[in-house]
Amino acid sequence: MTTQQRRTLGFHMLLAILICAYYGATLAQEPATSAREPATHQYHVINLPSLGGARSIGNSINNRGWVAGYSNLSGDQSRHAILWRHGLAIDLGTLGGPNSNVAWPVKNSRGIIVGIAQTATPEPLGERWSCSAFFPGPNNTGFTCLGFVWEDGVMRALPTLGGNNGFATAANNRGQVVGWAENTFRDPTCVAPQVLQFRAVIWGPGRHHIEELPLLPGDTSSAATAINNRGQVVGISGACDQAVGRHTARHAVLWENGMVTDIGNIGGSAWNTPMAINQRGDIVGFASLPGGDPNAPILHAFLWTKHDGIRDLGTLPGDTSSQAYGINKRGQVVGFSSGAGGVRAFLWENGFMRDLNTLKPPSYTGRLEVAGDINDIGEITGRAFDPSTSVRSAFLAIPRN
Repeated sequence: MTTQQRRTLGFHMLLAILICAYYGATLAQEPATSAREPATHQYHVINLPSLGGARSIGNSINNRGWVAGYSNLSGDQSRHAILWRHGLAIDLGTLGGPNSNVAWPVKNSRGIIVGIAQTATPEPLGERWSCSAFFPGPNNTGFTCLGFVWEDGVMRALPTLGGNNGFATAANNRGQVVGWAENTFRDPTCVAPQVLQFRAVIWGPGRHHIEELPLLPGDTSSAATAINNRGQVVGISGACDQAVGRHTARHAVLWENGMVTDIGNIGGSAWNTPMAINQRGDIVGFASLPGGDPNAPILHAFLWTKHDGIRDLGTLPGDTSSQAYGINKRGQVVGFSSGAGGVRAFLWENGFMRDLNTLKPPSYTGRLEVAGDINDIGEITGRAFDPSTSVRSAFLAIPRN
């Protein structure tokens, strides 16, 4: 065993002890649930350890309780994809470059984590690519970036459609991974420094299989953002644009049985972005309001169901914008709402949006800013802010019952 492995093992053992101590202290301090505070609406909250930096977040939690996201390294100039599993913090590494990230709710519960990672290869066309929005500091560009699959301790790169870059977002239990990948066509609808067109793809279940998904008529580029175990895929379709939202997300779409369907919008013409789909086919995400500036949009969380279509979920009281990131089989939705008072994680269920901070125990003093995902038993992960240290940490919120 190497020195680093011994340090990591010791750290993980300490983490397990701290989690047990936290639960014991919290259970001793908190009063029994009253009729005014239903047990189903109360959570234990713990912060998850970082890789040394001052910013981390949980963007994904599966039904086995595996949390994945990113953590900045010491100095906050780069970040790595990270998996928190059974109390252990696992650095997933990169594909040779400085950064990686699990940026979307992955949902696979059979041992697969997917995300994005920079390689050591310089970006030949000078593109910023989609990954740049998910990496910090001076190293967010300059290298090619690919989608990755991490399994059994090994990270492997996913192929593109002939271009230089790719992006992986989610995986189902059938071994299918979705995202988007560049082809070799220099698309005139791209906005500099983006050069190459890109298309929504499914990788797998075969190791080297890649399948391009169809576009809506008149569109040139697309991206897939989530997939469920039925093989339903959601994402965006539009122009190449800057390869980060905006007019690439002209349409929010559902791919099913080889067909693509526009699921509508809440009035805006850009940023119509599904983030997650549950096993029933319910879809959540965010979209711009009518009349907004695509370069400075006002976004609202949305929910789409086959029965009711798309609906604006609004915001928490006093806020102006919101985004939905995760949904479980019960139809519970999580995300964040923001306004002049800052950013607040929310839980939406049964037609009501609630500030997740009103559901945490009094002993937890951090502010829950973003809820990134929720699993089928109601466990929530995201990002919390500690006002005493200004550190932003990944958190796990566990229902009391």
